[in-house]
Amino acid sequence: MRRRLIAVTVAAALLVTGTSAYTLGGDGMDDGAVVRTEYGEVKGSVEAENRVFQGIPYAAPPVGDLRWAPPTKPAAWEGVRDATRPGSPCPQLPTPYGGEGSVDEDCLFLNVTAPRDATPGEPLPVMVWIHGNGSIGSGDVFDARRLAASGEVAVVTLNYRMGVFGAFGHPDLPDSGTIGLQDQRAALRWVQDNIGAFGGDPANVTLFGVSFGATATAAHMIAPASRGLFHKAIMHSGFATLDAPAGALYPQLGAIEHFGWKTSEENLATGAMVAAELGCGEGTDAMACLRAKGVEELLAYPQVMNIFQTYAFGNAELPVLPETSLAAGDFADVPVMAGATRDEHRTFVAIRALSGFPMTEPEYEPALRQAFGDDWKAVAGQYPLTDYDGNAGLAYSAVMTDRMWAMNIQRQNRLIAAHRPLYFFEFADQEPPEEFPFPEDLPSGAYHNADISYLFRSPEFTEQLRPDQRELSEAMIGYWTRFARTGDPNTEGAPAWRPYADGRQVLSLAPGSDGIAPVDYAAEHRLAFWEDLGV
Repeated sequence: MRRRLIAVTVAAALLVTGTSAYTLGGDGMDDGAVVRTEYGEVKGSVEAENRVFQGIPYAAPPVGDLRWAPPTKPAAWEGVRDATRPGSPCPQLPTPYGGEGSVDEDCLFLNVTAPRDATPGEPLPVMVWIHGNGSIGSGDVFDARRLAASGEVAVVTLNYRMGVFGAFGHPDLPDSGTIGLQDQRAALRWVQDNIGAFGGDPANVTLFGVSFGATATAAHMIAPASRGLFHKAIMHSGFATLDAPAGALYPQLGAIEHFGWKTSEENLATGAMVAAELGCGEGTDAMACLRAKGVEELLAYPQVMNIFQTYAFGNAELPVLPETSLAAGDFADVPVMAGATRDEHRTFVAIRALSGFPMTEPEYEPALRQAFGDDWKAVAGQYPLTDYDGNAGLAYSAVMTDRMWAMNIQRQNRLIAAHRPLYFFEFADQEPPEEFPFPEDLPSGAYHNADISYLFRSPEFTEQLRPDQRELSEAMIGYWTRFARTGDPNTEGAPAWRPYADGRQVLSLAPGSDGIAPVDYAAEHRLAFWEDLGV
């Protein structure tokens, strides 16, 4: 059973993205950096182009009896609170690509970045960012200064409970398995009540995220309690409708029917099993027993952050499988931007190699047999190794990018576009700066999450970009912030972006004079072949 649990949550495969936490220069303080919230005053930093406020509590510390409880409002404070440095990340394990771990449950903080001259009298569109992964990460690692200043928007990034602290389920916890989602909603409510003081418009909020964060964005579109708290949505490489063929991530993992979700029944049973193994089973007050355990002990349980990585459905928060809600049009009435990267699965083939399971030429045929059974020869015929100079990693990446990602992203977008305006994008820069350790024999291409730093563009990332890549970044910031302002990403002087309707209005985002242009997404990813195969 434990293998199945790890398979569902994909171990460490759902990456957090972004640059390292940024440090503000000097003390950065003057009177313009003091803002009054409903809980008290905060003093941030004033820079050449921005005002930045970090480490603002949006909920009470979820400690003691509040562990696994819905978020509650923070306590008010006296005086002026320092908001020049980030609050603690939520509990997580250290990883080679995600930074240091944390054992501090006092972690429900958010950060606000606005243009320097933002004022309550002329409110700006607000963009609220949900970071990816679901088991590691924090909002402060995303440098929103360029996005806010260039796009004239207020940007909010946030921390939320993750893994065993954010999606744990147990029979003694009613409607459990979505606490992290509820944290994100608490941040959205804070935005409604407080962002006006920072120069943001609470009546014009765009919710956006990548990977796990994009999937959470879809969940908020569906969750009845989140509707009305945001007015537009953007999803990068989400998996609201994703499945995974057997072995797609690791050779020892079977097929995953719902990559981004688990049923409440499965989540409750898993939680009861883990609780019993931690000594909090029958004959105990399970929740009191679990709440008495230290963070370190919970984190020490094998793969516990990944076992509870995904949110549960079949509860008050998410009553049915989210794909069912999308198909029925039962989701927030907001315009949407959604898309993916051109070479999504290269990231996961890299993770597979770094985990000791490189995709080599002798492994290619067995991997196709595992994933596609009797259809493996048809797949091999469509993706022969000779087309990839014998590089099995590139070939397998192409197979799974098309079958697992492109096929499902298109299905997600078709479902949404049947009911709401949707703009479909594909990030296609084949030579982005690598923010993940790819093996030497596997070019990164437009890998999963490669697009994010083109929006959250730190000075360090900017230095790594060619001039044409900087132009792409500026164009993307223009599209994204125009959408946040009006619900339509089209900007004066930029290539036209038509709403997605019949499967052909997909905008490719690549550097160069002709890099931003429509693309035949279905042909590029051989989706007719996969549809005919019926997988």
